[in-house]
Amino acid sequence: MTLQERIDALVKLGDHLRAENDEFLEALQKRTEFNNRWFTLENQRSSVRAIANEFLVREKLETWLEPYLGYFEVKNATTGFTRKTIGLVLAGNIPLVGFHDVLSVFVSGHKSQVKLSEKDAFVLPYLLKKLGEYDKRANSYFEVVNKLGDFDAVIATGSNNSARYFEAYFGKYPHIIRRNRNGVAVLNGQETTEELLALGQDVFQYFGLGCRNVAKLYVPEDYDFQPLLEAFHEWRHLQNHPKYKNNFDYNYALLMLNKEPFQSNGAVIIREDEAMLSHIAGLYYETYSDTQLLEKILIERSEEIQLIVARPETLRLETKYFGEAQQPGLGDYADGVDTVAFLIGL
Repeated sequence: MTLQERIDALVKLGDHLRAENDEFLEALQKRTEFNNRWFTLENQRSSVRAIANEFLVREKLETWLEPYLGYFEVKNATTGFTRKTIGLVLAGNIPLVGFHDVLSVFVSGHKSQVKLSEKDAFVLPYLLKKLGEYDKRANSYFEVVNKLGDFDAVIATGSNNSARYFEAYFGKYPHIIRRNRNGVAVLNGQETTEELLALGQDVFQYFGLGCRNVAKLYVPEDYDFQPLLEAFHEWRHLQNHPKYKNNFDYNYALLMLNKEPFQSNGAVIIREDEAMLSHIAGLYYETYSDTQLLEKILIERSEEIQLIVARPETLRLETKYFGEAQQPGLGDYADGVDTVAFLIGL
């Protein structure tokens, strides 16, 4: 398949998903929810909708790939293209979190050897099968396996602990290995109610389990948390989810027993902590008095940060606006590593 033919197939898949009338996909999502209660139907639908609207649109695909077109032209005209097999170890923290990696391998012309997460094992294979229905040649670009083998390069995503194993197993191959990261938000105390409500989306969507979710706040000294707590009260319905409620209740009781200071509104527990990654149903914060010093701290801890959410004028660093953390575009690469550049450079 040529690059244009691969794009054509992806666009057809996007059209199909945007129609939102696939009963078999709905059945697979229900099966996924039964096996993994964190993956609610609502969150799975949200993930599929984001993929269809942000990843599988012709104009967005062509704009994303335009910087690489020279590479494809040179390869096809001179040395030719040798398709390689890329082992993908997918994470399972939020629905279809590994789709961008699969997409990147496909558009680059290589073959994916996919090791699914057991937490999300049903929907992605179906989407790949649908892609093959629009162009049967696409089937040769994907292989779902229980264990990786006979591959040329690896992209693996996991926790800090699993990353150490990935380094040991895959270190001799060209690789991208991702560790724990999460989003942080920098507030200046002037945020509107609408901005705080949008920040709630960054904190609570997918129960806060995504690497792009905001898990840490930086707030001015003497920051008034009351408007924030009132805005976040809109997410109190998460208490109806048993797993979320269990985490909330456990951490609430632990803090009470240890007599540690915290604030809560029934939806989230907010407490001061230097760590970047908060527990489920929790949100950490630190205070700052100087934005330039804060920028230095954020740069020093950049290996722990996936993105920064803030008002555009708050920092001189690259930031996302409130509500945009879980709306990545095709060029928003995890950990800032250009996956396509890595793949076409093999």
